[in-house]
Amino acid sequence: MGVLRHVVCAMSGGVDSSVSALLLKRMGYHVTGVFMKNWDSQDERGVCSSERDCEDAYKVCKMLDMPFHQVTYVKEYWHEVFSNLLREYEQGRTPNPDIMCNKHIKFKHFYHYALNTLGADAMATGHYARTSQEDEEVFQQKHVPPPRTLFRDRFEIRKPVRLYQGADRFKDQTFFLSQISQDALRHTIFPLAGLTKDFVKKIAAEAGFQHVLKKKESMGICFIGERDFEHFILEVCLMPPVLLKAIKTQYIEPKPGNLVSIEDGKIMGQHQGWFTLTLGQRARIGGQVDPWFVVDKDITTGDVFVGPTTNHPALFRDTLQTDRFHWIAEDPPVELVRTQMMECHFCFNNRMPLTPCTVTLNLDGSVWVMLKEPIRALTPGQFAVLYKGDECLGSGKIVHLGPTIFTLQKGQNCMSRPPKDTVPLLCITS
Repeated sequence: MGVLRHVVCAMSGGVDSSVSALLLKRMGYHVTGVFMKNWDSQDERGVCSSERDCEDAYKVCKMLDMPFHQVTYVKEYWHEVFSNLLREYEQGRTPNPDIMCNKHIKFKHFYHYALNTLGADAMATGHYARTSQEDEEVFQQKHVPPPRTLFRDRFEIRKPVRLYQGADRFKDQTFFLSQISQDALRHTIFPLAGLTKDFVKKIAAEAGFQHVLKKKESMGICFIGERDFEHFILEVCLMPPVLLKAIKTQYIEPKPGNLVSIEDGKIMGQHQGWFTLTLGQRARIGGQVDPWFVVDKDITTGDVFVGPTTNHPALFRDTLQTDRFHWIAEDPPVELVRTQMMECHFCFNNRMPLTPCTVTLNLDGSVWVMLKEPIRALTPGQFAVLYKGDECLGSGKIVHLGPTIFTLQKGQNCMSRPPKDTVPLLCITS
């Protein structure tokens, strides 16, 4: 290997990052473990979960004879992730803080801390993902600051590093990495790229990492923990404005409203705030034998529209538009630039299977995504992540949705009615 390379490994106190550090040590690198504290929270017993995770991470580093550091990004998380989350909910959208945490915290602040403050040659995380470069190539990459002008140097020839799905497709986490920068990706190693979760657990067991093996795997939004999201967001809404101003973030005022049937406009019940509900979610309506589901929201009136059955046609759409799309390779695929259209695959939820789609590139950098078949509960604020084969191309926030199947069916019904003078007006206003 020659010169001993220094790699900073992000340690969460979980099994994946612990095994990542172990594998880096086995590869002969000088490894430093760093625990990131991004949120101040306590569980129902008053125990701070981040302190417990930090202790677990420190124990692994001690077992591996590795230097250990702790860095705090609580303030940065509030301003760059959580405040954005509140703004999105206030606008009636449903954000994805995990994608934004990777973009702003792990692969920006932590990345710069690892390379600039600790003097590392590269950073590593326990994500199940891989890149187009081998580990040794990471150390040959030089930092190139982003261009100050609108366009990059046309004479600069630089092969982009590409992001691919990991070997364990069930645990693949490229969805959550779809907004990270090219420069950070160039200096990142994913030690678990070719491993399955089961094999990672086997390695951890053989290494004696029993204290991380027995921990329950973290799921969902990191700062909420085991609490129900609706209760959490209402707690934030009820926080004193003075306190929220002290931490320099905004808040959402509680805004109760009506649950309205999408079919006949009947008021079915009340909700505590449209920001506590997302499309596709079951609506809590008392006195109903069958469940009803959220199909749309009107933030101007505060009405939340609901429909009977989980597969109501008002929940299905096949078209969406993003904001300016973030391409991991920095530039859109050549095929898309040349023809303005491209066949690929789409998802907006890491648990959903990839769906075939056609993508159209707009002049402002946004994209239209036309799905091969309608998908349930496409949601503004979520990220449209695109794949070509096993390559994650990047993502863009969903900002506009096409008409629902229910709306299209209503339009067809209007067109099929007998021609009367009042029919066109009814069709337009319905």
